[in-house]
Amino acid sequence: ILQHWDVFKYVTEVFILVPALLGLKGNLEMTLASRLSTAANIGQMDTPKELWRMITGNMALIQVQATVVGFLASIAAVIFGWIPDGHFSIDHAVLLCASSVATAFIASLVLGMIMIGVIIGSRKMGINPDNVATPIAASLGDLITLALLSGISWGLYKELESKAYVNPLVCAFFIALLPIWIIIAKKNAATREVLYFGWEPVIIAMAISSVGGLILDRTVSDPNFAGMAVFTPVINGVGGNLVAVQASRISTYLHMGGMPGDSSATAPRKCPTPCSTFCSSDVNSRSARVLALLVVPGHLVFLYTISSMQGGHTTLTLIFIVFYMMAALLQVLILLYIADWMVHWMWARDLDPDNFSIPYLTALGDLIGTGLLALSFHVLWLIGDRDSDVGD
Repeated sequence: ILQHWDVFKYVTEVFILVPALLGLKGNLEMTLASRLSTAANIGQMDTPKELWRMITGNMALIQVQATVVGFLASIAAVIFGWIPDGHFSIDHAVLLCASSVATAFIASLVLGMIMIGVIIGSRKMGINPDNVATPIAASLGDLITLALLSGISWGLYKELESKAYVNPLVCAFFIALLPIWIIIAKKNAATREVLYFGWEPVIIAMAISSVGGLILDRTVSDPNFAGMAVFTPVINGVGGNLVAVQASRISTYLHMGGMPGDSSATAPRKCPTPCSTFCSSDVNSRSARVLALLVVPGHLVFLYTISSMQGGHTTLTLIFIVFYMMAALLQVLILLYIADWMVHWMWARDLDPDNFSIPYLTALGDLIGTGLLALSFHVLWLIGDRDSDVGD
């Protein structure tokens, strides 16, 4: 629906922001969920004082990260939009900056509070937060972030003609709040290290997602491939969901045996084989098989829902479903294999996987999912499956 709004039609760089800002849930909220799940599982949130300290520090930290990454994502969108077309508009650049920073800040605030409630509730009910928190962060993250981005960008686009000063004011307001969040996060030992040294995965993940956004912008802007828009959040959301659960579980499993860099017996340094990732009797291999088996039935439910609502612009023919399922399954298998290698690799190098692995994995999920989906649509177009009028 949103791809037909004026702001998406006339400022197409907003499409580049979509995977980057939806990827923030992988950068921030899912990392927060994984961090707090581990803390809860190893008894670091059992007293009210410890709980309050973890909440305030982590909430301040994700507001810092959200503001900075939102600002950088808008710069990436401007650059990626300007290079292919050779056209630059200062008004559109400021609009992208204001929309991105405001969306990132508000979405992170709302989702962070939801995550904390879910993790505390899971502990009280005796449920492992690793299995619950990251999927909720992923699914709600997509919905809330996309709704905020479209609403805020549409509102600011309306103000461009009559009140051009509104956009720079919005930018300045959220950036001016940065020092407050930095001071709060610095006071907490649990978040101080991430504040100082946790920027690399967040920024690289944002850049990877922005490349996925460029693919989305180039593909959806072509009327022949308009149908791709409705499937992109689905395939990326499912991939990010499943790999975040697996990464969070492996990380908690390793934390049970010691601190990052310890217990080399549980953290192999060599690259795992696909067989050891998916076919061994190890507890993490069993969970990888379960997660992989969820892909096809899960996507069939989503495809049926999209079809019954007449969403998008693509008829669900048998050949389309086959290509879509191949892309979705391949994406998840690649991500689960990379997660098995990456979490152990980071652990062996004294890096906490809770803080470093999920941003990379969800960003790679966005890039691989968008790339495979675009490839599927192009192949389907070449072999004659060209129906693109459903939902018009």
